[in-house]
Amino acid sequence: MHRSPLLPLLLLLLVLVQAQLRPLQPAAGDPLRLLAGADGPQQVILQGRLLSDPVAIAGQSGPCRVLLQTAGGRSELGFPTCPSLREGWSVRVAGMLRRPRPAPHPLLAGPAERLARQGSWTPLSVERLEVLRRPATPIADLRRSIAARFVAAAGPERGGLLAALVLGSAVVPLPAELRADFRVAGLSHALAASGFHLSVLLGAVLAIGRDLGRWARLGLGGGAIALFLLLAGAQPSVVRAVLMGAIALVLLESGRRARPLGLLGLSLAGMLLLRPAWLHDVGFQLSAAATAGLVLTARPLEQALAERIPGGGASSTAPRWVGWLASALAVPVAASLWTLPLQLLHFGVVPLYAVPANLLAAPLLTPLTLGAMGLAVVAVLVPALLAPLLVPLGWLAMLLLQLAHAVAGLPLAQWQSGRPLPLLVLLFTLALLGLVLPGIGRGRRLLAAGLGLGVLVLHLVLLGGDQLLLVHQGEGGPARDLLLARHRGRAGLVSTRADGFSCRQAGQLAQGLGVARFDWALLLDPVAGVDPACWERQAGRVVAYGEGAAPLAAGQRLVSRGLAVEALAMDSHALRLQLGRQRWLLLPDRQSLASWRSGHQTGATETAAESVWVGFRPRPAEHQALLVQRPRQVWLSGPWPAGTPLPSGWRASGASGALTAP
Repeated sequence: MHRSPLLPLLLLLLVLVQAQLRPLQPAAGDPLRLLAGADGPQQVILQGRLLSDPVAIAGQSGPCRVLLQTAGGRSELGFPTCPSLREGWSVRVAGMLRRPRPAPHPLLAGPAERLARQGSWTPLSVERLEVLRRPATPIADLRRSIAARFVAAAGPERGGLLAALVLGSAVVPLPAELRADFRVAGLSHALAASGFHLSVLLGAVLAIGRDLGRWARLGLGGGAIALFLLLAGAQPSVVRAVLMGAIALVLLESGRRARPLGLLGLSLAGMLLLRPAWLHDVGFQLSAAATAGLVLTARPLEQALAERIPGGGASSTAPRWVGWLASALAVPVAASLWTLPLQLLHFGVVPLYAVPANLLAAPLLTPLTLGAMGLAVVAVLVPALLAPLLVPLGWLAMLLLQLAHAVAGLPLAQWQSGRPLPLLVLLFTLALLGLVLPGIGRGRRLLAAGLGLGVLVLHLVLLGGDQLLLVHQGEGGPARDLLLARHRGRAGLVSTRADGFSCRQAGQLAQGLGVARFDWALLLDPVAGVDPACWERQAGRVVAYGEGAAPLAAGQRLVSRGLAVEALAMDSHALRLQLGRQRWLLLPDRQSLASWRSGHQTGATETAAESVWVGFRPRPAEHQALLVQRPRQVWLSGPWPAGTPLPSGWRASGASGALTAP
């Protein structure tokens, strides 16, 4: 009997793995069909309905995007600045339709992958816009009105937090720093409309109607569920919570005992029948895993903790605070354990203080959630009373904000574990199930613990290995190259661009590879980056162009343990990289190759490096010069001519791609 949960959990795990391996596919009538047989972007006209308000990509101004639902599919509209458009409006747009660029490396988030998760396969750069209809959108207007009034009354942080407790962070524009701190502290679930918020609302409504008849309670509960869905929108976590809540409410009022695992299975099956693409949504996966953890292990974990807390035990005379503490600890521990494999698979970071942060936040979240929901009604019916009534709730919101900021600022608030191989995540998940599922024998728990320890050791060994990673992007803009050298957990970076996009991508690579911070970063871009603070956050030392002078003069070096890069000439970017025992010659442009060849002819440089990176496609004479030196291997940034074989030991990244040398 105790093994019964294992089968559905393994089936769910297999479905998730299959979803990761099986790519999403566009519908037959998707706008992608307009690009059939075309090599590049095409001028097209699309007509459809906006699925949301336009959202600025960065900050309050600048480029903006929104999804357009056409008759046969979806396309993402891009604008240079945000237009005055609203969710639900019908529009006709003309512009350049293109295929989105895939990520050059699995650790990076590419436009193609991001759009596919939203059911879109094409972005369109809008050149002409015509609004066809402005239908009434009372629900969207209500959401915007509630969020705006909360923010106006309590400020962007406190007001945004309170609005998110009602509407969810997908609807409310929250400051980026607030989102980041809640994520690092392990409190992101507080900002996302989910089962917790619905359970608080349902609990309060059913408590009010406890003396009413069954049909009245069903009506109250159904109304609360419908209101929650309307305000928060059909996000995956909201739909799952609504389905589970509705099924549980019907079973409860019919006098039958609800089986939570069965409810979860029915909810997930219904969601995936309705929208199969949700299986690829990270929020959906995290929500399902956390709910499974609460359903299967929170209660046994609570009992085990109550027996081990000093003053507790099996006796009924144990102090009441023991039961409260055990319950408060069991919920975040169970949710954290069950979502840990997904955290590692998708993000490569673990919030180390998530359990104590949730324990401290628990007494604040229930009154904040109920209070925010009550004040949302006030914001709609009597807006003038919102500001004075928000004062006491604003104090509680400030306490929660200070808690998130304090936890996020602690040392090692996030463990940069790196993203493990999918096979290691699968083995780790099986080990974790053997440890947390109730009813597993002692021998099998020891076996599971050994498997988990072995997976951890193997992952740490892989992280500590030497690696050179080249990421090249040459489509849709200026060519960019990131060259990341990793040695025993430390890393250095050479970038041909100093812009913010390259900096953010360097950060994504570091996080995915388990690098907390680069020892040094060398920027070869003569144009200064607009956000130098970004690079300073990424590396202990940043060396870039200054007053027209090259980052490194001939003979100067950047050195850390096992890693070094040295400039070979005054008039070029030719570099020599040392990575453990490996030596690489870095030639990012033609001038550096010419300088290096000149040095060889005059005897001014050392012999050829074991391996060479060339940041461009060499011409025939340059190609021949490289062959004469007989390097062990040659990497080329960019595509190699079709039909022409690469010489032995040579590799090309393609128009956008990556090369790795372990």
